[in-house]
Amino acid sequence: MSNTTVVTPGATPGQQTLDWKSAAHLIDHTLLRPDASREQVAALCRETIAYHFFSVMVNPSNIAQAVSLVSGTDVKVGTVIGFPLGANTTQAKLAEAADALLLGAHELDVVINIGALKSGSRTLVQTEIKLLADKCHDGNAILKVILENCLLTTDEKLLACQMCAEAGADFVKTSTGFSTSGATAADVSLMRGVVGHKLGVKAAGGIRTAADLQAMVNAGADRIGASASVAIVKELGAPKL
Repeated sequence: MSNTTVVTPGATPGQQTLDWKSAAHLIDHTLLRPDASREQVAALCRETIAYHFFSVMVNPSNIAQAVSLVSGTDVKVGTVIGFPLGANTTQAKLAEAADALLLGAHELDVVINIGALKSGSRTLVQTEIKLLADKCHDGNAILKVILENCLLTTDEKLLACQMCAEAGADFVKTSTGFSTSGATAADVSLMRGVVGHKLGVKAAGGIRTAADLQAMVNAGADRIGASASVAIVKELGAPKL
């Protein structure tokens, strides 16, 4: 696994109640709307630096701006690949990943080939994950694989987690936030049960309150994707900046 992240996969805070600083460092502060403006990306970066969120998560076209704005801080820049459908070809995803790494992204959240998974094409899915994991690790970056759990059966979720672990991914992630529903504590617990301490588990999609975040952490998440990050940490006592 790359040395880029300081959050150890599997090292969840457990059942303890998080203070705002601990919560902030679990959060990928996210802006993936297609209409996101450069000023909104700039505001996202300012908030991330001010509240010490783990990373900014932006669309690929905003990577260069985000890298420039967080330069000199410990904030990571994450982006999405094959987003939000996962139906791109493997070569297209690899090209997207190479471009993102060249632009300076530290973490890539890649949507699994959902249709291939549901069709039983295990070799295609696992090979794609391995190629992407190798590409990320060669670039000293982290690969998170988005499963889009709301579209999967329990057996498919279990299989996807197993394949991610075998293929060398760093995290499994619940959702894009763009499909029929987002993260659930039950799914996080299921994913943690499969990957153990070998991989991280990221919960994303619909996490809007401190209670939402705490429930995901209690279930086993060690990274949180959220756009309501500032409201969450303020609810936990963060000062108004």
